[in-house]
Amino acid sequence: MRFIRNIYIFCSIVMTVEGEAPELPEERELMTNCSNMSLRKVPADLTPATTTLDLSYNLLFQLQSSDFHSVSKLKVLILHHNRIQQLNLKTFEVNKELRYLDLSNNRLKSVTWYLLAGLRYLDLSFNDFDTMPICEEAGNMSQLEILGLSGAKIQKSDFQKIAHLHLNTVFLGFRTLSHYEEGSLPILNTTKLHIVLPMDTNFWVLLRDGIKTSKILDMTNIDGKSQFVSYEMQRNISLENAKTSVLLLNKVDLLWDDLFHILQFVWHTSVEHFQIQNVTFGGKAYLDHNSFDYSNTVMRTIKLEHVHFRVFYIQQANIYLLLTKMDIENLTISNAQMPHMLFPNYPTKFQYLNFANNILTDELFKRTIQLPHLKTLILNSNKLETLSLVSCFANNTPLEHLDLSQNLLQHKNDENCSWPETVVNMNLSYNKLSDSVFRCLPKGIQILDLNNNQIQTVPKETIHLMALRELNIAFNFLTDLPGCSHFSRLSILNIEMNLILSPSLDFVQSCQEVKTLNAGRNPFRCTCELKNFIQLETYSEVMMVGWSDSYTCEYPLNLRGTRLKDVHLPELSCNTALLIVTIVVIMLVLGLAVAFCCLHLDLPWYFRMLGQCTQTWHRVTKTTQEQLKRNVRFHAFISYSEHDSLWVKNELIPNLEKEDGSILICLYERYFDPGKSISENIVSFIEKSYKSIFVLSPNFVQNEWCHYEFYFAHHNLFHENSDHIILILLEPIPFYCIPTRCHKLKTLLEKKAYLEWPKDRRKCGLFWANLRVAINVNISATREMYELQAFTELNEESRGSTVSLMRTDCL
Repeated sequence: MRFIRNIYIFCSIVMTVEGEAPELPEERELMTNCSNMSLRKVPADLTPATTTLDLSYNLLFQLQSSDFHSVSKLKVLILHHNRIQQLNLKTFEVNKELRYLDLSNNRLKSVTWYLLAGLRYLDLSFNDFDTMPICEEAGNMSQLEILGLSGAKIQKSDFQKIAHLHLNTVFLGFRTLSHYEEGSLPILNTTKLHIVLPMDTNFWVLLRDGIKTSKILDMTNIDGKSQFVSYEMQRNISLENAKTSVLLLNKVDLLWDDLFHILQFVWHTSVEHFQIQNVTFGGKAYLDHNSFDYSNTVMRTIKLEHVHFRVFYIQQANIYLLLTKMDIENLTISNAQMPHMLFPNYPTKFQYLNFANNILTDELFKRTIQLPHLKTLILNSNKLETLSLVSCFANNTPLEHLDLSQNLLQHKNDENCSWPETVVNMNLSYNKLSDSVFRCLPKGIQILDLNNNQIQTVPKETIHLMALRELNIAFNFLTDLPGCSHFSRLSILNIEMNLILSPSLDFVQSCQEVKTLNAGRNPFRCTCELKNFIQLETYSEVMMVGWSDSYTCEYPLNLRGTRLKDVHLPELSCNTALLIVTIVVIMLVLGLAVAFCCLHLDLPWYFRMLGQCTQTWHRVTKTTQEQLKRNVRFHAFISYSEHDSLWVKNELIPNLEKEDGSILICLYERYFDPGKSISENIVSFIEKSYKSIFVLSPNFVQNEWCHYEFYFAHHNLFHENSDHIILILLEPIPFYCIPTRCHKLKTLLEKKAYLEWPKDRRKCGLFWANLRVAINVNISATREMYELQAFTELNEESRGSTVSLMRTDCL
């Protein structure tokens, strides 16, 4: 792992540490960057620990012997693009660790050599040397791997001084080249030879010698000033003398016939891979495929990239056929604005065809093409429209890899597709394909790219792509993750940037083999439906690409921007089964509680009382207190149990109701109104009675209506005073016999707020006297008082009306 720390002194300094964390670094490197600072001399205050020094793009014109004494640990020195005219390598004698020295693009005219035993990279290209700056000392640099040279003249004697060095790369960068001694380049012992020619240079002899020099030959700046040799001279170059297997020509500007000669010459050499980049050609063509000699070649690959056409007079069909008749394995023609391609009417050996970045149309597949060995076909960035036509073409080949991205492809349901079973990799991205594309896919497909199309759903009736392992369906319009019932081997799925709100449970259940999932940047709705998807990253072996920053909520609005991993979805609200069980348990508990209350606390009785109380309260609120008191007709209402009726009739009534009629008693059986309910009669009796007398006994607490009477009387709904209840304890009542609903009665008995019927008859006189005192009230006087008050108020209102009337008459 590499750590970087910036320190700013005079030049910018970067500390780089080599080593694997968390181990302590063993090697430290300090880079000082002084580039592009208009320096005219090397800074004197360089950090001694500097290992890399960049002084490029400055105005240095001379190096002093002491310039680099302070940086003895220097390994890399970059001095390109300055104005240095002379170089003495002894300047670096104290820099024993120097490995890399770049002095290209200066104004060097002479070099004084000094043995730098550890130097591996030395670049003196693009300078002003008259001849190659090589001497005997250069041949002693046994560690040298890459050597850059330049010079206006090249001679054999120059290269013979370093012929014994085994170089990896020789780079020849010329500003001018006035003389080349034929046979000089083959003296070099290098794996790669890169030649950058000045403009208007005859490159032909360099090309011929270069092919005899290295395995890889790279030549730049080829123009039409070359003088080509005849076909007979080309044939004299034997394959035994040629070494190059890879030939690269860059920045080529030729007439068509000149390019034809190059192709013909290279065809008969040892070159196996021939690549031409940035080529421009045109002019009148005299040579075509009929003039080309296709025999005696080892060529396997030809690449033409970034091809530009001038105005020329040649049928393009001749160019196409010239290339397709070459019996080679690999052919690339890309970025050539090529509208069409022709093939010979016989089988060819092409295994790889790349026609990317052209303007090919469906016309390409309307003619029979015989490609019995084709395995890879790349047609991206063209103008193809019909997918079924491509399938019919491919069906006659053993095609394995197909790239049709960035076209205008569509597929209609009524079009038949017929793919070979060999197709395993297909790229259909950046097209106009819809859901119907799944009906036009090879059955053996393993890697499928459908990103940036117009797909909304993966049809359930799609063919079974049982071999599919990787599916990229990003940047479409899908609203759900596709199930894997048709893709049983799917292991990698990319479905980012769609319209997925809540992935269905079908994906989680059916896609057990998916190990890598990219579903980021979808507008997720963070509800319970998303819970199983969120748990994928935690509870499954699926690797969620982009988790968790790319997975955020879009809905509901209060959660927008919240990462999915931070959303809390309670298990109870999301698990329907658990919610139902919880509700059932709660209802059972409530049911048991209600049953317990009904059995042990007589809850129904309280409900009935509440209902009766509500009705009574509603009626009473409509009646004023004065109206209630004016309706009082009895001194007392007596409530008792039927079992105690003999005592009431033989003892209580006779002793209270005297002949003088001073005390009026209300009995239920005397004044019962058949037109009213029992409860309404009880309420009416209590309203019309000044007091309520309750005869208490064990039989009383067993009588339900006695409870009603006591309830209504005790809750003081109809009287202002709070002493309207008189309790007579006829027989002792054990507390355990009193129902829990009659807690008020139990409280009164505990306070002994009652008159107890004496067992001794001699004490009865005192009992009756106390009872009469408790209920003694002048009912008629009370009624007359309220009537007089009402009459007075009525008279005042009448006088006020009369006065008003008189005033009106006066007016």
